[in-house]
Amino acid sequence: MTELFLDLSNATVRSISVSEMANNIYLVTSKSDGSQLLIDAADDAASIDRLVDSAATDASVPTKLVGIATTHQHWDHIRALKEYVERTGVTTYAGAEDVEGIASGANVNIDVPLKQGDTVSVGTTVLECVHLRGHTPGSIAYVLRDEDGTTVILSGDSLFPGGVGNTQQDAQRFTTLLDDVTQRIFEQYPDDSLVLPGHGVTTTLGAERPSLNDWRIRGW
Repeated sequence: MTELFLDLSNATVRSISVSEMANNIYLVTSKSDGSQLLIDAADDAASIDRLVDSAATDASVPTKLVGIATTHQHWDHIRALKEYVERTGVTTYAGAEDVEGIASGANVNIDVPLKQGDTVSVGTTVLECVHLRGHTPGSIAYVLRDEDGTTVILSGDSLFPGGVGNTQQDAQRFTTLLDDVTQRIFEQYPDDSLVLPGHGVTTTLGAERPSLNDWRIRGW
């Protein structure tokens, strides 16, 4: 994915892809008050600046970055986190079980550790936090349910087109992740929900649902 733009009733979602790992960085802008949340300050602060600038007219009032939410602790998703936090002073969010790893890997102390069922507010836009254990202990998917009926799942590296995230051939971790993805994502959200992963292209739950049993059988 090189660029994405969703124009919803209550919010916009923009994306760019950065680094040799082709990390997707997302920006959610609340139309009502211009508040913005960055999802994964993965790398390349200059490109993040351009992403934020591109959303300057996404609200009828001036926009302002108010937070950075990290999907998980892996190095390729946090390389620009320290620089962007120091530059902006915004609130940081991440899964509670990944806070220590982010502190070690990026030298950033997370302000708000997240658990299953927590929410992150972006102005009047609310993102649901879904804890998906397995890729990392504290991986979080952020789910936006817009007033127009659109559901957007920012899944990090826990769910992709064609399967769940890498669990290093650990059968227990794979089962845990697939169980969480099944119970906390597929059983909770409709088939037309958009899945925006940490790398690669967008998919929908409906496109992936028929393959859930195949994923379990193959074991990855």
